[in-house]
Amino acid sequence: MLKIRVMPTLLHRDVGLVKGIGFDSWRRVGSAMQAIKVYNMREVDELVFLDISATREGRPPDFALVDELADECFMPLTVGGGVRSADDVRELLRVGADKVAVNTAAAENPRLVREIADRFGSQCVVVSIDARKRGDGGYEVFTHSGAVATGKDALVAAVEAEGCGAGEILLTSVERDGTMSGYDLALTRMVSESVSIPVIASGGCGCYEDMVRVLEEGKASAVAAASIFHFTQQTPLEAKRHLREKGFEVRF
Repeated sequence: MLKIRVMPTLLHRDVGLVKGIGFDSWRRVGSAMQAIKVYNMREVDELVFLDISATREGRPPDFALVDELADECFMPLTVGGGVRSADDVRELLRVGADKVAVNTAAAENPRLVREIADRFGSQCVVVSIDARKRGDGGYEVFTHSGAVATGKDALVAAVEAEGCGAGEILLTSVERDGTMSGYDLALTRMVSESVSIPVIASGGCGCYEDMVRVLEEGKASAVAAASIFHFTQQTPLEAKRHLREKGFEVRF
């Protein structure tokens, strides 16, 4: 059985890191380089770096910035934002990314996921799904950093991503994002039970017990979090210790 991973998420906008609530009301929280240097010392399993303004601005990933950050990052690095082609993925891997997260482009053109997986391997393809709850209890996929409704069901998108060769799914609840009120357990469980690839739960973590619940009840394979590490004294290392005390296999 795979060991549980605790993965801090860095959201980059313009010239620095930000954190919002519900993909809105962005608040500056420092620099990416500073955060990476801190996480290097805190035994983080993996780091997720997402450029949330690239797609909205219609520009490619900032390869020079990723190159600079990757040189200082001593843990596996997943990079997303602005990825539109397999060539973008190739360049991100060349400058130091270990995995590439694809969100808007995967929703608009699922065949791109297959092309990336065929060229570079499923292990480096993370399909990022941002979902909002519908009135009927289902979940709809949103793109462009939560700004554009696709009409696509999140469960359908997850199954499609796996079928196209994705190695993992980064699943974020838009409503829970930044609230620190706990992960969306129903969303996470629905997707996790419908695919065989790892599902990384994201959006809403406020304490270590939230991680326990999404792993136990939501059936997630890994946990991603941002606000808990930016705005509280809680750390990834303490999170892993707590999970180990609860009986989970974690990386140390």
